[in-house]
Amino acid sequence: MPLSPLVEIEGLKKYFPLKGGLFQKEAKVVHAVDGISFRIEEKQTFSLVGESGSGKTTTGLMILGLLEPTAGRVRFKDYDIFAISKDEIRNLRREMQMVFQDPFASLNPRKSVYRILSQAYKVQGITGKEEVRNQVLNLMEKVGFSPADLYVDRYPHELSGGQRQRISVARAIAVQPKFIVADEPVSALDISVRSQILNLMIRLQRELDLTYLFITHDLAVVRSVSTTVGVMYVGKIVELAKAEELFSNPLHPYTKALLSAIPLPNPVLTRTRKRIVLTGDTPSPITPPQGCRFHTRCPFVRDDCKREPGPWLIDYGDGHLVACPYAQEIKSRLANA
Repeated sequence: MPLSPLVEIEGLKKYFPLKGGLFQKEAKVVHAVDGISFRIEEKQTFSLVGESGSGKTTTGLMILGLLEPTAGRVRFKDYDIFAISKDEIRNLRREMQMVFQDPFASLNPRKSVYRILSQAYKVQGITGKEEVRNQVLNLMEKVGFSPADLYVDRYPHELSGGQRQRISVARAIAVQPKFIVADEPVSALDISVRSQILNLMIRLQRELDLTYLFITHDLAVVRSVSTTVGVMYVGKIVELAKAEELFSNPLHPYTKALLSAIPLPNPVLTRTRKRIVLTGDTPSPITPPQGCRFHTRCPFVRDDCKREPGPWLIDYGDGHLVACPYAQEIKSRLANA
């Protein structure tokens, strides 16, 4: 039985106007997100991967209704979130939450863990002091604090980075949401702690039937958590596929380059694997290149790549979408190299 989409994004765009100088004749805009479409199935994890500045976080903020799009639609369940009233979007907030990249910056340093987490229960109408405290302690134990009493009255600066991120996760699930946007949730943590937080999020997804949009720049991180992966480059999705398919059969040159940079646990395999090194800088989103967005760095570029905007996206089978008409040919050339 096919899963139903919880979130659907259609033609989503976000352009940020730049204030011009005294002698600037034309207004300029930043093409942060430039016409992307995808869907997130219920109880699954959709990972959005790409370099810094590719538009991942902007996409997440628009999906939550925290940023107004220039064009396009976002549907959450049966709601077009930019066509409903403020009261309706406020009610949806309980079902849509976010875990931020830096747990120290996202937690109020003047509030104890108890005050940070108890706010969610007060919003839900739970006001009895003893009942609220019990709810907070149960929530903390759910995200790995044991015994919770030792930490509940501490302040963020008294916790480690991993503990602060556990509090951020606890705050997100306190209102029993259906959907969570996790924006680089482990990138600010030590390597030794990352797997613990990822395992926590996987367990909570299973126990609470959560749906995730997982935003990261690191393909190595998403392999264990993702159902579907979308690869972004300068505001566009260049490849979209099921996680297993993307890692075993990457087709876009940009995806191949990202995967070739992932360190392997066996040094012998790392030395023998062919590394794809991209030359040049990422294009400016203020003046994105004509034709294919990736053509300025693509080692397999052709003349028509510089003129034609692409088809966006070509289905190479089983929903494996790639923004390159030469993807299969490039794959054959690399296999024979």
